[in-house]
Amino acid sequence: MRIHIILTTVAVAFMSATFASDAVSIGAAARKGHKEEPSRSLYSLQQDFVDMRLGMFIHFNIPTYVGDDWPDPDTPASLFNPVRLDCDQWAEAAASAHASFGCLTAKHHSGFCIWDTATTDYSVASSPFGGDVVAMYADAFRARGMKVALYYSILDTHHDIRPGFITPRSVEMIKAQLTELLTSYGPIAALFIDGWDTPWSRISYNDVPFEDIYRLVKSLQPDCIVMELNAGKYPADGLYYTDIKSYEQNAGQHVSTDTNVLPAVSSLPVNKSWFWKPDFPTSPVKSAESLVNDNLLPLNEAYCVLLLNVAPNRDGLIDDNALEVLRQIGNLWDGPSGSLALKEPEAPIISENIAIGKRCNTSWAYDIHIADFLTDDDFTTRWQSHSSVAEPWAEVVFDRAEPVNAITIADSRGSFTDYRVEYFVDGKWMPLLEASDDDRKVKIRRFDRVWAEKIRVYITPSDKPVTIDEIGIYNERGDMAR
Repeated sequence: MRIHIILTTVAVAFMSATFASDAVSIGAAARKGHKEEPSRSLYSLQQDFVDMRLGMFIHFNIPTYVGDDWPDPDTPASLFNPVRLDCDQWAEAAASAHASFGCLTAKHHSGFCIWDTATTDYSVASSPFGGDVVAMYADAFRARGMKVALYYSILDTHHDIRPGFITPRSVEMIKAQLTELLTSYGPIAALFIDGWDTPWSRISYNDVPFEDIYRLVKSLQPDCIVMELNAGKYPADGLYYTDIKSYEQNAGQHVSTDTNVLPAVSSLPVNKSWFWKPDFPTSPVKSAESLVNDNLLPLNEAYCVLLLNVAPNRDGLIDDNALEVLRQIGNLWDGPSGSLALKEPEAPIISENIAIGKRCNTSWAYDIHIADFLTDDDFTTRWQSHSSVAEPWAEVVFDRAEPVNAITIADSRGSFTDYRVEYFVDGKWMPLLEASDDDRKVKIRRFDRVWAEKIRVYITPSDKPVTIDEIGIYNERGDMAR
């Protein structure tokens, strides 16, 4: 709460300093004057997102001007100078493919902001270009009837928002930047977040508290979908820390077109990598036929949107070969039509998992699949009961009684369907919930808040060993709790 109050003050000061001195255009004034309409259910927003079918990802930032997608953190702002920047060309290109929305890299991992932020001088305001790219992009896409989404990286190598260096001030900066983006540019349909709880960034949802960020986004724009790119870590069958299951094909993450039932997005570049490289104008791009027949159509049938990346060059223009493949996509595909009815998923988990690292006890287990794996925050390890145990059980032990109102049980092998959960307090076990024929591989259960010293899961016996990858336990606040 203390950090939240400090942040609010800082964010208001940042916003006031920025916009009091701006001589804004009519378009910018309209953006700042945006009023939120009453929010809709998350389920209806997820359905609308799935129905958009195709979006155009736009990787354009300081990495455009160097040879690497992850540049030197001290790459000077003076390199950013798109002398022929034309966001109208971008929007026309997206429209030619019948895309429903765009998604621009407002800030990538190197921390450079392509809007006029008051939070840092590492931004377009310190570059020769000087203009607000986010504003130009948003105006251009809306003018052609498309929705506007933004990409934002939590990892920020320039400002040392990385493991071991994160402070309350780091979190304040993130919140202030998101406040700028979500209050200055009109309705933002989706916020695509990257560089958070992934094996390569290692910034946990405790280092930068996910629930605080999620609730900030929803408080500023209730109808903004939050897409956290974490499918590389979390199971495909549950919405952990995201409204939309988000996959990156270049990182080997692929949604199952046979089994997926969750709202999803799959990102893929037209070129060989995300940001522009000098050989892009003459290097082959992916074929329109493959993009439509092997990606767009099968993904859409699996409740998944294709987010297709193009990379504007150093002048701020999309190269001819990329423009052509987008036009060809539009010739092969007529655009979104109809609606594929989405089954309402469980509300996403957004709260801190208080089970991580806690002690576990279990019934007899196989030696290499021991109790410790239940709370190691690693879904590639598992606990496995010994086949001789008639009713396997596993419990999480807290240091003291904790308030809890939600549990997740990840069982990637689908080894059991019937189970009950109890909690221990004041020297006795109390019933909490019971489930039968729950064939989901990620079981998410919410209940009235109780205080518990231990949580135990009992599994009905089956003719095969019982496995659990992870047990998560949460004290959800607000409207996520049931």
